Amino acid sequence: MNNKIKAAVAGAVLASASVANAGITWDAGEWTVDMNGNVNAFAVFTDSSDNNTVTGGLATTNGGNDKDSVGINTGLLPSWLGFTATTRQNDIDTSVTISFQPGAGNTQALAGGNSNNAATENRQAFLTFGDASWGSVKVGKDLGIFGSTAILNDMTLLGVGSGSATAGNTTTLGRIGTGYLYADWIGQIAYTTPNMNGFQATAGITQPWNAQGGLSGTSSGSTDEFGYQGQASFSWTGDFAGKVWGGFFSQEVTNIDDGNNGTTSDRANAFEAGISTSIMNINLVAYAYSAEGVGTTGMLVRGFDSNGSARDSDGGYVQATYVIPTGTKLGVSYGESHLDSNAGDQNTALVKENNMLTIGAYHPLTKHLNLVAEFSTVESEAQNGNENEDDRFSVGAILFF
Repeated sequence: MNNKIKAAVAGAVLASASVANAGITWDAGEWTVDMNGNVNAFAVFTDSSDNNTVTGGLATTNGGNDKDSVGINTGLLPSWLGFTATTRQNDIDTSVTISFQPGAGNTQALAGGNSNNAATENRQAFLTFGDASWGSVKVGKDLGIFGSTAILNDMTLLGVGSGSATAGNTTTLGRIGTGYLYADWIGQIAYTTPNMNGFQATAGITQPWNAQGGLSGTSSGSTDEFGYQGQASFSWTGDFAGKVWGGFFSQEVTNIDDGNNGTTSDRANAFEAGISTSIMNINLVAYAYSAEGVGTTGMLVRGFDSNGSARDSDGGYVQATYVIPTGTKLGVSYGESHLDSNAGDQNTALVKENNMLTIGAYHPLTKHLNLVAEFSTVESEAQNGNENEDDRFSVGAILFF
């Protein structure tokens, strides 16, 4: 793919050395066009033993019915079709990327026909321009900066992780909400420095988020200021290769319901740090974040209570993978995300913690095709002690081109 597999597809390549970094390219006048993407789907078997209320919990409940459920669904990485066109003019490298993400799942088939409710997403539409001597500028919609490296190093990017596989969703959640916040796909103007002996940094302004506060997570705030995101990293090569990174998110949020028929404002902030190291066939990842007013799982989701006060949150994950002589990558990963309570949240069903343990095997049947098997246990706990747990096994395939 001329090293231009973008965002989530690039992350999957980073997560599995068995995935070929090559796409379908052709020349069109002064442009080189790259068509790239993937198709994946998984059979998911879920055992949900509880039916307690945990608002914001990620463990699947049984709804008071059969505790077992099955489904066919795309994993954390959606099926993907992307086009990137690149050229160099006036000593400036320019490119444009547009991509589409069709879902592979649907709800239970309807009598006499099929239910086809899996959404098609458009996660990327951006341009870049720059030069190796001074860096590059990105303008448009792409993966957010804060939290991006955490998701791109998550081994469940090639699999399923948490999230319902029976509701016809475009994707599952992977480790989103059980170790890191979702970077999401967001409008941005960002600058990335040139690579300076392994050091590189990105900073930008982004489309601001509305705050989703209270207990229910309904939208109660807005903003008149851009979001600010940034990340810096240092990478090294050799027998002991690796990367360390740190990032931030900051946004002023206004018009937050203060619970007294008025509004207030506050600033949501988050910080992150991580490390990924490889030696021989072993890769280790450790990541952590801490936030105020940012909430959990999604950006600014339940970040403020019904009185307009910011909630603290934090989390992280650790992961170890090992490639055995057959080329199969075996991995184990554990992570938690916590949401602290304010005075009005105590003894409520608001989520306190989501955690997940995942064991996975990722086998390269060919240089483009991987077979995947995962087992995950997801646990959710509310501020009042309510708990839910589900166990899920998934098996499927993901093919890149």
